[in-house]
Amino acid sequence: MSENATETVPTPSGDARITWHRAPAARAVLALGHGAGGGIDTRDLRALAAGLPPRGITVALVEQPWRVAGKKVAPAPRTLDAAWTALWPALAAPGLPVVAGGRSAGARVACRTAAGLGAPAVLALAFPLHPPGKPEKSRAAELAGAGVPVLVVQGGRDPFGRPGEFPAGTELVAVDHADHGFAVPRSAGLTEQQVSAGLVPAVAAWLERVVP
Repeated sequence: MSENATETVPTPSGDARITWHRAPAARAVLALGHGAGGGIDTRDLRALAAGLPPRGITVALVEQPWRVAGKKVAPAPRTLDAAWTALWPALAAPGLPVVAGGRSAGARVACRTAAGLGAPAVLALAFPLHPPGKPEKSRAAELAGAGVPVLVVQGGRDPFGRPGEFPAGTELVAVDHADHGFAVPRSAGLTEQQVSAGLVPAVAAWLERVVP
């Protein structure tokens, strides 16, 4: 398989798709799923796919079957988890440790399945701690129940949960001024490139600890 290639993987819910961004001498794979409202072309996923391979981490961007099929609404969590579980052997095929991860709904899938799949850790980008305006409907139990080390990367003004709302002890990188999609307002004086440039080294440093 070439350095950057796309692989179709059958699952009980239909075909999933993995876009590989391979490191020349990889020590691990970081598998990243997308959210319920978008695909793998978000700021954070693009930044990690570009910035981590030179640091020895192969990035696998995973599109769930519903997205591959062109549907606009994500299925139930159990369906997402089943598809992720079914495609895991393809992610593990290179014979390297596979860190589970994703953004938003994809981060929830990673947390729910990581321990059962043998992932050494979870990267949770823009974790939806609660629905906007409904902090009483917390999903903190999914983070606590992951059973492996979890790093949360969260925008400072994310309506699905600001950094200060997460339980004490959560390992978290706050992205100042950023929203749920890691966009920042012009008033912040930061460019998308600057935000991405800060995201990559923080994740890379964490990965060095969990998959040395």
